[in-house]
Amino acid sequence: MKKNLLSITMATLLFSASALSAHASDIVRHKSANAASPIAAGVEVAPGLTTFYLSGHVPPVVNTSVAKTSIEAYGDTKTQTIGVLKQIKTTLDGMSLDFKDVVKVQVFLVADPKLGKMDFAGFSEGYAEFFGGSQPTLAARSTMAVAGLVNPGWLVEIEVTVAKKK
Repeated sequence: MKKNLLSITMATLLFSASALSAHASDIVRHKSANAASPIAAGVEVAPGLTTFYLSGHVPPVVNTSVAKTSIEAYGDTKTQTIGVLKQIKTTLDGMSLDFKDVVKVQVFLVADPKLGKMDFAGFSEGYAEFFGGSQPTLAARSTMAVAGLVNPGWLVEIEVTVAKKK
């Protein structure tokens, strides 16, 4: 009986130690095969971290002299991307979080009527100001072309998933 109790105690301690060591790594970011890519191939989140799911953010008005349903009210794809990511930063700041805590980004892009297609290059330029380059913590990312968003002036909507120690 004593031997079984000792075995159970040792197993519990070993399990607890392995769980604690899992916390030490927190977030593991797997680099993309393309070293210049501003996105991770994948991101691992250790057990015990709190996960936050931010709702989709849309661009702010940059031109108040035109209708709020026009693209001109929000700017081109790059301008909208920067505006959305600034709003996300404000939300993160208010939650004591940062872009380094972002593990997943989902992007919805609408075709720019002036180009006849989505402006992925413009989006990428805006995105690179916040992720990649001097910001070494890359997030996993999905980018989708969509037929439209709630406001016909919006070309970009972005939502993020964030993980951080409690």
